[in-house]
Amino acid sequence: MNDLNTWPVERGTRMSEVIDLEGRHALVTGGGTGLGLATAKALDRAGAEVTIVGRRADVLERALEDLGPRASMLVGDIADLEKVGDLVKQAERIKPVSILINNAGTHHKDDTLATSDADFQRVINTNLIGTFALTREVARSMKERGGGSILITTSMTALFGIPYVAAYTASKSGLQGLVMELAVEFGEFGIRVNAIAPGFIETDLNRDVFKKDPERLKKVLSRTPMGRLGTPEEIASAAVFLVSPKAAFITGACLPVDGGAAIGF
Repeated sequence: MNDLNTWPVERGTRMSEVIDLEGRHALVTGGGTGLGLATAKALDRAGAEVTIVGRRADVLERALEDLGPRASMLVGDIADLEKVGDLVKQAERIKPVSILINNAGTHHKDDTLATSDADFQRVINTNLIGTFALTREVARSMKERGGGSILITTSMTALFGIPYVAAYTASKSGLQGLVMELAVEFGEFGIRVNAIAPGFIETDLNRDVFKKDPERLKKVLSRTPMGRLGTPEEIASAAVFLVSPKAAFITGACLPVDGGAAIGF
């Protein structure tokens, strides 16, 4: 059993002392804002060396101000498939990647009958194909070193139907299946692959949406048993758990972090 996924816990150890990611290098896509940045901060607090990836240098530079001195940034777009390999090489030069957080993604909301092939393809290219390409390249190195942990952000759309997001739903449902396939294929190499399906989270984007459409917020809360929106920090805490040695025997799982929305009525 490699030390990337083992969890030697002594009797009487406090749970708060268990998650220690010191010595590990976490690559976080979409790490400049929102859930990605919250996860990067949580990984940093747990002792990991964090590299955030995004398309906009200015956004990443601002994000670095909220991270520790070990953090670094790489400008890149996972949808640019020809450059994904180079992006991974740059990350590996910083330090071998032992944790991959696939958080980058894009969205398209419209009636399905008004969604063009180009709209659909753009979302699939980033959310599904780009995530696959990056994961494949990082997994090559993880296999050589004998292990690692990969986390993919899926969505409530992979668990139940939400209208007007056909492309997004297809991409996230594809990722849901990919998690299970990769977990089976990579398990023998000591690589764990899991997913988080965030519920309705209080991000800047959602605050603007709900401010313009209070009825939507009312509907969301009515089907969320806990009766509130989640926070980016709650997603980040779950992410740190799943990539840590504390989750050493968990692979192929999708953890809904949604206040019960996936099972609410």
